[in-house]
Amino acid sequence: MPVPNANHPIPTDTGDTASVAAHQPARIQQTAPGILQLSGSWTICQLGNVMRQLDALLLRHPAMVQLDGQQIQKIDSIVAWIMHTRLQKLRDSGTQISLQGWPDAYQHMLDGLGEMPATAEPVVKAAGLLEKIGKATVNVWHDNLAWLGFLGEIAVSVLGVLRHPRRWRGRAILRNIQIAGFEALPIVGITSFLLGIVIAYQGADQLKHYGANIFVVELVGYAMLREFAPLITAIIIAGRSGSAYAAQIGTMVVTEEIDALQTVGIPPIDLLVIPKLMALMLALPLLTLFADLLGILGGMLMASTQLGVGPHEFMDRFATEIPLRTLLIGIGKSVVFAMVIAIIGCYQGFRTKGNADSVGRQTTRSVVQAIFIVIVLDAGFSVIFNVLGL
Repeated sequence: MPVPNANHPIPTDTGDTASVAAHQPARIQQTAPGILQLSGSWTICQLGNVMRQLDALLLRHPAMVQLDGQQIQKIDSIVAWIMHTRLQKLRDSGTQISLQGWPDAYQHMLDGLGEMPATAEPVVKAAGLLEKIGKATVNVWHDNLAWLGFLGEIAVSVLGVLRHPRRWRGRAILRNIQIAGFEALPIVGITSFLLGIVIAYQGADQLKHYGANIFVVELVGYAMLREFAPLITAIIIAGRSGSAYAAQIGTMVVTEEIDALQTVGIPPIDLLVIPKLMALMLALPLLTLFADLLGILGGMLMASTQLGVGPHEFMDRFATEIPLRTLLIGIGKSVVFAMVIAIIGCYQGFRTKGNADSVGRQTTRSVVQAIFIVIVLDAGFSVIFNVLGL
């Protein structure tokens, strides 16, 4: 609330009223047309009556009004501010209002109210490069701590389930295998079949130039079994099942179902994370094996039509030239990819902050992070296997 100017304090009495034992009540009189005389003590206690009376009198003189304040004994800051607001509205509507005979202190107070500066907007300083780097570093540090804490909770929960096998949720695991595995067979199969065709087709032209048509078997076999089948299957499952995990758990966070589980004593990790993790670790290797078969079939079809390598010849050379460890390497990588996809999807779901927008944001992050880490791990496996001679 505005206060009077410090250079002009409000006196408690003026002129001859200093000797008056008690202030007179506030009054308004119309002494002449357009002239209103204000007298007495204008305080908050008498605000209602005098302001209603003042408004009624001012409305009768819309063109010009003169307020005579010579007999005002006292006026406090609240009344002064309300009066100033009313008079300012009348001035804005075209009414000419003048103040006559007011004591200097009150005159300066009313004038000062009209000169109060507007509140300045706070100046927000743009963050510098060093500040941005520092904030990003702190955020990454906190995210890593939260990630390690989540991994620790999963490890403790898995150990508890291993110690007490009755805690295994078999139906939940089978249900997740159906959703993440069986229902994903069509998209994985079609994608792998087309990928096998593409690999054989791209190598066909180069192999024809050198008369090395038969080597299409090694090209398709190594490419599909070691790299493309586990990688493309993991990417599909990351976009399909990983996002579903994040959205499901995020929605439960928004609807406070996670809090309800904790209230009744059911650990959310045991109920929501472990079944998904176990199911995906079983389903993804099987999906990878299915992708291997469909990819080889697509490559064999293209080899037969473009390179003249028949199915029997293709399969005979495949059995003799492609070692079993090639298949096992791809299956082993798919197990690691399954762990990454399930853990990231569930972790991002638990990171939801309590609104629908956060569910979508965390779902997107789960897909992006899972695909990125899967590709990085695949590249790391390639380097490690090359060093080990596998």
